[in-house]
Amino acid sequence: MSVKIVSVAKQLPQYMRETKEILPFVSHWLSTQDDRFRRKVIKIFENAAVDKRYGIMSIEEVFSATSFEDKNDIYTREIKKLGTSVLQNALKKAEWDPKSLDYIITVSCTGIMIPSVDAYIINDLGLKQDIVRLPVTEMGCAAGVSGIIYARNFLQANPGKRAAVIAIESPTATFQLDDYSMTNMVSAAIFGDGAACTLLSSEKNAIGPKVIGDEMYHFYDATTMMGFKLTNGGLQMILDPKVPETIAAHFPNVIHPFLKKYGRSIQDIDHLIFHPGGKKIVQTVEELFGSLGKNIDDTKAVLMKYGNMSSATVLYVLERFMDRQPQSGETGLMLSFGPGFSAQRILLEW
Repeated sequence: MSVKIVSVAKQLPQYMRETKEILPFVSHWLSTQDDRFRRKVIKIFENAAVDKRYGIMSIEEVFSATSFEDKNDIYTREIKKLGTSVLQNALKKAEWDPKSLDYIITVSCTGIMIPSVDAYIINDLGLKQDIVRLPVTEMGCAAGVSGIIYARNFLQANPGKRAAVIAIESPTATFQLDDYSMTNMVSAAIFGDGAACTLLSSEKNAIGPKVIGDEMYHFYDATTMMGFKLTNGGLQMILDPKVPETIAAHFPNVIHPFLKKYGRSIQDIDHLIFHPGGKKIVQTVEELFGSLGKNIDDTKAVLMKYGNMSSATVLYVLERFMDRQPQSGETGLMLSFGPGFSAQRILLEW
């Protein structure tokens, strides 16, 4: 049973700020800290390869001493709006009726809400009452690709059906104002907020790239490398500096056996659709792919324009390729990394 990606769309939050506009707030925030430390953090922001980002909160709200409850209230309010809007955008691109959806997967790891956001989207857009829901909350940056894998599994087992994968993230809502750790500094420098939606179909007449294969790869004994710790102040980022070198060490096992299963090699891949986890991870993967004659220019462009939006970011990269309409027969490799530690891969063919 063939499963195809029919459309991809994005929705940006209401606030936008360039990195140069953020720096005065960062400097003021760190005014009670050692001057050398403050200058180091400013350099981290300046060298993060992120020119601008979007957010669900104004810059003044971000640097106010709000409680976890306050930040999570803003998160729940805003991602409902983003989720409804981004699904509408994708449906419009595909020219689908909202009631034609059979399966809705929502992914988000940057806030907590029950019922999950899909329940509100169903009400807002009048989706059918027997739609199948799957909220995914703990896959982190990898969840955009994970969601597509779950959707494909459902659609392969159910011919003639339609699915939506909606990724909505607000790392801004996890910013810790009283945390002066280097992890908090780095994450604040690279992350932004955003939403994306991809629509998939197992209908015979569906148009779009076909999902040839998908697979997850789990790194043993690496559960402490990436994630969140729930504190009284909210979701505190965990980000091990050894992530790039860990990716590099496992890279051959992540890429080559997966492609071989589907009769491909990296030389056969025309498009690399890679999640921009941050400057160092991007540089690491660029060096690995570069030695194979490939580039990740679109990944770098998304990081520069939006920052790392966790699970939604790889779908922004995918949208760039979809909008360019690759030639028939061209292939694409989607790749993202997330807590666990894990790598998620999808092979596409236009």
